Amino acid sequence: MKPKILVLCTGNSCRSQIAEGYLRHFTGNKADIYSAGIEAHGVNPKAIATMQEDGIDISNQTSNNIDEYLDVNFDFIITVCDNAKEQCPIFPGKARKFHFNFPDPAKATGSVDEISEQFRQVREQIKIYCSNFVLENLT
Repeated sequence: MKPKILVLCTGNSCRSQIAEGYLRHFTGNKADIYSAGIEAHGVNPKAIATMQEDGIDISNQTSNNIDEYLDVNFDFIITVCDNAKEQCPIFPGKARKFHFNFPDPAKATGSVDEISEQFRQVREQIKIYCSNFVLENLT
């Protein structure tokens, strides 16, 4: 049976969406990947564009509320912001929890180029994290 991984963030619009895309990429078809938020804000168009630059299409991913997954028996739960870690409901079962507080690119300020660069920086941090996570936990 494939392991189930949940990536949890505040709004399920940027960081968790990017992580979902990279985890799907790095695991191939060897894990079931989900993402959710304490709230569901919709997938951020800048996150979609930033991932497309790296050849990963997340445009068909959906923004989901954590309540949709309370009955899923996850093997891994990854929180990608402190707010999600603090607000994460208790999941029954054996899920191993991981946490890393990535900066929120949706809060980036400045020119269009400066905002795009902040999205790219967070994307690269999440890419490295997801690659290492797969190597250390799923191989």
